[in-house]
Amino acid sequence: MNISKRDVLDLRKRLTKKACTFERVTGCYVNGEKQIILTFEQSFADLSEDEMFRYLDIAKKTLSGSLGNNLLQLSFERDEKATEKQQFLWNLKGSKLKNNDILKIFYEEIIKDCDIVGNYLILLFHDVYDVIKRTSDRAKLDESEEVYEYILCALCPVELSESSLGYNENEHKISVCERDWLVKMPEIGFLYPAFADFGSDCNSIMYYIKNAKDSHPDFITNALNCTPIRTSTEQKSTFECVVKDAFGSDEDTANEIFMQIQRNINGYIQIQEDDVSDEQLTNEIVSDLLSDTDISDEIKQKIETTYKDIFSEQPPTAKQILDTKTAAIADQKAQTKALQQKVLQLESELSEKVVSISEPEQKLDNIMEKLLSVMPDIEQSEIKTTKINGKDFLLVPIETE
Repeated sequence: MNISKRDVLDLRKRLTKKACTFERVTGCYVNGEKQIILTFEQSFADLSEDEMFRYLDIAKKTLSGSLGNNLLQLSFERDEKATEKQQFLWNLKGSKLKNNDILKIFYEEIIKDCDIVGNYLILLFHDVYDVIKRTSDRAKLDESEEVYEYILCALCPVELSESSLGYNENEHKISVCERDWLVKMPEIGFLYPAFADFGSDCNSIMYYIKNAKDSHPDFITNALNCTPIRTSTEQKSTFECVVKDAFGSDEDTANEIFMQIQRNINGYIQIQEDDVSDEQLTNEIVSDLLSDTDISDEIKQKIETTYKDIFSEQPPTAKQILDTKTAAIADQKAQTKALQQKVLQLESELSEKVVSISEPEQKLDNIMEKLLSVMPDIEQSEIKTTKINGKDFLLVPIETE
């Protein structure tokens, strides 16, 4: 099962004070030396209103962003260690976050593999959601179709607030405000089991990263025992490096060719009858895209080989590596170049016509010059031209005595 936008939106819309059914929240505060400063556990219903809104903001952020970029669907590795991790997370969910021994193990494993710099807070939410049955047109029915029980984890950096001036109410004066450690929005998060097709998928995790440029692959591998997946941003950046590295220090040519390839990718998507934006770009397709660029066979071969080595297990899609801005710039440059060539062609054609028109005039001037040399008494203004039977003639006055 694949996670859809509807799945994510269905969970997010419940994260309000009125609709939320979180049963419990637990946390572990860790310093920069990976030491546990404190742990806590609390019924979500017992939180103050202000605290509840802050926690809901964090939970909602962990379910935000675009699928394939900030939100990834991860699958567990096919080995014994991954099976144990999957079973552990299932037991953690089943404990409803009330088993301190399981919580302690979970915190220790997260701390061991988390690469967030500085202090951070590990938050865990537990929820049971009665998924409402729907008709084919998405209309709701009264009865519950499935009970979806899950845990939501958020890893939030904790940073010291900046020093600033403020109003001290007790002393009734402006003074330096006391600095506090503030919990920021999550850097990493995950939901288990994944919510796909409005149901539970125990074989996958929905994984969140704030910065799509870094999916934290080591955390995915070591902490979750899942197969790392590049985000769309990472796919695009990696593909750009594959192309540009083939040109070495020739950055100008590398940039120019990369723009041509982006234009070709955009054209490839547009000319297909079916939607191929989510189709994986095989080595053969990439080879075709490179064929329509101004590169040597050696460079083409180098790009194809590197592409195959890096993307053999996880080929990107056309949509993932298409940079629409770069493609638009390349398209504009191509149109400008074509227009310049057309102008040059027109100038050449016009020049030829001018030459062909001026030839008779030049010939007439030569005749006139010879005529005046043998008849010096005649003024050039007295010589006229006329047409007789479609032919040009010179009329020369002859004076007689």
